[in-house]
Amino acid sequence: TFETSREIPAPPEEVFAAFSDPERLARWWGPAGFTNTFAVCEFKPGGRWSYVMHGPNGGQYRNESVFAEVDAPRKVVVQHVSEPKYRLTITLTPSAGGTTVSWSQAFEKPHVASRIQHIVVPANEQNLDRLTAETLRV
Repeated sequence: TFETSREIPAPPEEVFAAFSDPERLARWWGPAGFTNTFAVCEFKPGGRWSYVMHGPNGGQYRNESVFAEVDAPRKVVVQHVSEPKYRLTITLTPSAGGTTVSWSQAFEKPHVASRIQHIVVPANEQNLDRLTAETLRV
């Protein structure tokens, strides 16, 4: 499990809006330099999320996920059902400075997690950088 958090100077409702709007989610989801094309984005409990991440090196990365939980404006749980399989739990907690975003990514296979840790840890920080920028953009 990889965990990180970030303080975003905006209320939870504004941070949550960057998740709930597929157009906004497509703009910030993923590490720096990546873009997304969503085939399906059913932002509701049990909703499918099928997309391709386009890497800065030209790579195309297909992803299949399910929004396992959506609790506005407090929590989003994403079950990544394509490899590598993981469960991402994102909680939004009001704080003095706005919102604390807690990001917990639990991989199904520990040996896979340890093999890609060098990619996942900085990618998660970049994802939060992009979420912050998207939240403050509006």
